[in-house]
Amino acid sequence: MTRLLIIQPDATDPIGPLGDWLAEAGAELDVRLPPEQDVPASLDGYAGVVCLGGGMNALDDGRHPWLADVRKVLASAAGKRAPTLGVCLGAQLLAAATGGQVAVGEDGPEVGPSLVSKKDAAWTDPLFAELPLVPDVLQFHSDVVRRLPPGAELLASSPRYHNQAFRLNGCAYGIQFHIETTPDVVRAWAESAPQMAELTRPGGLAAESLSTLHADLAETWRPFAHRFVRLAAGELTMAPDGQHRLPLV
Repeated sequence: MTRLLIIQPDATDPIGPLGDWLAEAGAELDVRLPPEQDVPASLDGYAGVVCLGGGMNALDDGRHPWLADVRKVLASAAGKRAPTLGVCLGAQLLAAATGGQVAVGEDGPEVGPSLVSKKDAAWTDPLFAELPLVPDVLQFHSDVVRRLPPGAELLASSPRYHNQAFRLNGCAYGIQFHIETTPDVVRAWAESAPQMAELTRPGGLAAESLSTLHADLAETWRPFAHRFVRLAAGELTMAPDGQHRLPLV
């Protein structure tokens, strides 16, 4: 089986359906929830890494000192060209670890069902090529990737925040949005952050809307997760190198 390291920075954002989709494709998941569970110092024995979301800032080491270890793992994975997927906070941690910039979004939080649009590089990408032109996503974030890491290629964008998905070193991916949620998880987030929930469009967090959204997410992102496992297993060819490559860590 293809063994994946799953880093879960926050108990409120479990691997959820994304974990089911990865397992369907033959992945063995080693889920670590820091600080109770250590993040491995080495990627030996792992074919890839997935880092999920969370309520903290990507550089909030003062309150969460273990974030530095997460960034080291992500930098190492990207530098060694181990297939990597960062989701929301995970994407921000990946960006910060590899020379990008993360900051509070100047136009306020993005919350609720949304769409992103594929960019040119996505059409030949092994994971993104088969996605629809404007895939459904779930947004729930205040921080954004303000500047991509050196050499990163933009794969998806939105009108409010440009850097919605990126790739670097051929196989390290960051997605600013969520694909791993369930309606219950999103409702729990809304209850714990009502000031953010108020910013979604009317009815966006209603039961019927969330049910429809998650059916659409499964249709679009389940095959994406399967392709990630195939990439980690060496069954898919990594994207060609960009103009710059990250140094090995």
